[in-house]
Amino acid sequence: MRLSSFVALFRPALPLILGLSLGCSLSLLMVSWTQGDSDESCREELGNGRLFLGRGDAQREAGDGAGDEDFQPRIVPYHKDPNKPHKKVLRTRYIHTELGIRERLLVGVLTSRANLNTLAVAVNRTVAHHFHRTFFFTGLRSPKTPHGMTVVAHGDDRPVWLMYETVRHLHQHFGWEYDWFLLAQDDTYMQADRLTELVGHLSAGQDLYMGRAEEFIGGEEKARYCHGGYGYLLSRSLLARLQPHLDTCRNDILSVRPDEWLGRCIIDYLGLSCVEMHQEMTYRYFELGKNADPEREDSSQFKAAFTVHPVSEPNLMYRLHKRFSQIELEWTYLQIQQLQTQISNLSELTPEGRAGVTWPIGIHPPFKPRTRFEVINWEYFTEEHIYSCFDSSPKCEIRGADRADVNAILEIAVERLNERYQPQLRFRKHRLLNGYRRFDPTRGMEYMLDLALEAYTQKGHSQVIAKRVNLLRPLSAVEIIPMPYVTEATRVQVILPVTAQDQDYVGNFLDMYVMNTLDTHDNVLLTLLFIYDPFDAQRVSQTDVFAGIKAMIGEVEKRYGDVKIPWISVKTEVPSQVKLMDIISKKHPVDTLFFLASVWTEVNSDFLNRCRMNAISSWQVFFPVHFQEFSPAVIYRDQQPSAASSSFTSESLKDGHFDRHVFDEACFYNADYMTSRTKMAADILDNEELLESMDVYDIFVRYSGLHVFRAVEPALIQKYVRRACNPRFSEDIYHRCVLSNLEGLGSRSHLAMALFEQDQANST
Repeated sequence: MRLSSFVALFRPALPLILGLSLGCSLSLLMVSWTQGDSDESCREELGNGRLFLGRGDAQREAGDGAGDEDFQPRIVPYHKDPNKPHKKVLRTRYIHTELGIRERLLVGVLTSRANLNTLAVAVNRTVAHHFHRTFFFTGLRSPKTPHGMTVVAHGDDRPVWLMYETVRHLHQHFGWEYDWFLLAQDDTYMQADRLTELVGHLSAGQDLYMGRAEEFIGGEEKARYCHGGYGYLLSRSLLARLQPHLDTCRNDILSVRPDEWLGRCIIDYLGLSCVEMHQEMTYRYFELGKNADPEREDSSQFKAAFTVHPVSEPNLMYRLHKRFSQIELEWTYLQIQQLQTQISNLSELTPEGRAGVTWPIGIHPPFKPRTRFEVINWEYFTEEHIYSCFDSSPKCEIRGADRADVNAILEIAVERLNERYQPQLRFRKHRLLNGYRRFDPTRGMEYMLDLALEAYTQKGHSQVIAKRVNLLRPLSAVEIIPMPYVTEATRVQVILPVTAQDQDYVGNFLDMYVMNTLDTHDNVLLTLLFIYDPFDAQRVSQTDVFAGIKAMIGEVEKRYGDVKIPWISVKTEVPSQVKLMDIISKKHPVDTLFFLASVWTEVNSDFLNRCRMNAISSWQVFFPVHFQEFSPAVIYRDQQPSAASSSFTSESLKDGHFDRHVFDEACFYNADYMTSRTKMAADILDNEELLESMDVYDIFVRYSGLHVFRAVEPALIQKYVRRACNPRFSEDIYHRCVLSNLEGLGSRSHLAMALFEQDQANST
């Protein structure tokens, strides 16, 4: 949700991102690849990348050498020999591979060992995330490679040799995957969106060498090379034609500057010169003066530039990025205002007229419910409280993101009022009388505010007035976040810590584990962790408190001959989650997927699959919020619970709550845990009691840097139990345990009814 708002009766800038998708129709007629010998002519055309030839290409093959024109399709006939045996059809994994669809642009940045951790890092942080793929080419690798950068070291720092190896590497590894290749130096600032838009308007099938045209030393010939400081574009077809001549150019052409060497090679063997304009598209650049201040640059050439050179230091790179971001934002606001004006003017030609224009202009109209069940409720709030709480209480204090949201819209409302009425009136917020908000899935978050404002005139007179304003925090374009590939075939290692107080619940856990995993042959293993206190540990040779559980494990292993359920004994006074996981982690491979369970957990296949999908190695850990049933003594009181309510079905979700105070269950990979514990080692040296004051959730939040995914999990349903809260844990962990016990007794209505019946009994 974009942080911007609108006030009624205004025409503010509307920060929207309009995503346009272009559809195209594709049809495949009798096209396939076959294993073994097939039509050789078709194979040659596919292998040479010449299945579709442009008119200029056809004339060039005929020796005509004509120029660039639109493409003409060349039909390759498909002949099937009935005398040959049927061949197996091989299909590609992705449709874009089969259709020959390539990515538009790959960016290569030429850097050095000295600049890899300075200027190259600045390039990576400012624009690399806007391009599909960015590589940093250097001669010698730095001892410490910056994080998040793809660095290719060629082993030689000579500039011309670096250029030769870079061009050869691009053609060899990516020559058939990308349409365009942009080469630039590490002292070049690139406006990524403009460069991407440029290549989107250029025809990829033509030989093109595009950038800032420079004369060779001496300036005796008309041919030009592209200056490397401002970057230059190489088309895929040009790269393919240049590849056979690279070795000859390396041996025959002598030059100190790598961009001159490349330009001379292209001119001598391909007959192409650097151009600044092609197909009515211009490569725009700007030469930055010495000691220039980006904030003061206001020329049209600077504002329209695709690249800026030279950038002498990383700080200047960041300042340029800030300046160009401001320029793009101002240009976007101007475009939005122009579009709003056009929509308003064209509305008179519609059947509804101006009355049909929605507010704000250009935003989807409000959602219209078809039935009473689809009505979106308004939430009432003040500056201190909100009257729609997640636990169904009538009133609760505004905290966290809700408080920041209310403060932000109040500031924006007063700011927009001042923009509209100054200099005649100036407003200052006195207080919020009433506030209403609702989330419209078609528009965003809508607000209605009744404000008490102190209005000041130019002469200094003031008066408190009331004014209602409407605001909208619109939804921006939906972004799909790329996630690593995961599979439901991963083995899950279930870890079950058991204390002497919890052993009565282990029998039910084992029964459900056997029924839901062993009987269904799920890819799951179980390890029990028996936690002895010092007193029980001394008496284990005479009386083992876990003897009954070990006997149950033996029965399960006898029933399933190929199943082994190992167990580990630990002696500790404070069974910290972190200490226990340290023991388990050392006994399993780094690629193990752990499910840290509790004795009240009922393992089932639905949750195990979500555990596999939501825990992603080096990316994300999963902490599910289980559903906890309320206390039967409070819910049913003197009544007997029905059979349906005592079974784990979706209907039982109505007699409980999602316990957000418990973090006992977790899914994560061993490698991620070990990495987080390594980062924590320095803090443990200063505070040895830190292990007892934190749980696994705290470890991942503070030290992992991964996505910590916390979500309700309806497949994890637990019967009511009163947990034993250990006061030796940290205050935060102990407080969460107490809150879990209190909120798990019953809902407000159940507790109120129990108190009412108790008062009735006492009064009689």
